[in-house]
Amino acid sequence: FLLEGIPSLLMGVAVYFYLDDSIAHAQWLPADERSLLVANLQAESGGEEHASALATLRNPRVVLLAALYFCLVMGLYGIAFWLPQLIRTMGVEDAGRIGLLSAIPYGVAAVVMVLVGRSSDARGERRWHLVGGALAGVTGLVVAGMFSTTLSIGLSAMTLATVGVLSAAPLFWTLPTAFLRGASAAAGIAAINSVGNLAGFLSPYLIGLARDVTGQATFGLYAIAIFMALGAVLVFPATRPR
Repeated sequence: FLLEGIPSLLMGVAVYFYLDDSIAHAQWLPADERSLLVANLQAESGGEEHASALATLRNPRVVLLAALYFCLVMGLYGIAFWLPQLIRTMGVEDAGRIGLLSAIPYGVAAVVMVLVGRSSDARGERRWHLVGGALAGVTGLVVAGMFSTTLSIGLSAMTLATVGVLSAAPLFWTLPTAFLRGASAAAGIAAINSVGNLAGFLSPYLIGLARDVTGQATFGLYAIAIFMALGAVLVFPATRPR
């Protein structure tokens, strides 16, 4: 925790002093580029802005996005909390080796999520990239459950699941910011994030419960895969033009 936390704290201090407040104040950009970007942002600022936070929370699209994010976080936390234990179930006993093998899915995902993000930006397309990530998560979780005692297949499947979940998460956050503005954005994003992160409790608990009842985490993986599949379905009504 110290190794992870100290660099973040130092970066937070550095960002406070060195990060410009807005594009208009970005001295590292030429004046003409600053003007162009500011004009583009103003042209894109025609999203919904409700008179109250309560009105935002009653917005059906905000509710759908909260449910969608809940499903994605189910996969995210399930993998984060249980990946080492799942690798141990696959027959690896040495703690050092478990740690090294646990890094493989995240290493692959770190590369793929950037490529997926670039593809989504280049095509201006979010829906199918997001659905693809969610379905990759579903496939990986199901296959990992089916081959929970085979290291090569199980780890490959968990890598696919990690790639899918981590690629879908940043794409998701392009959705609420595409139509919420001002006070509406503050309330909507806070609500979506709060509801979604309830999965941070349910997901590890669900896998742990399945492991306690059945002696293995397989059924927990299947349950999380169901949530991820539901998330893929929710993408369509959540992104339907209003």
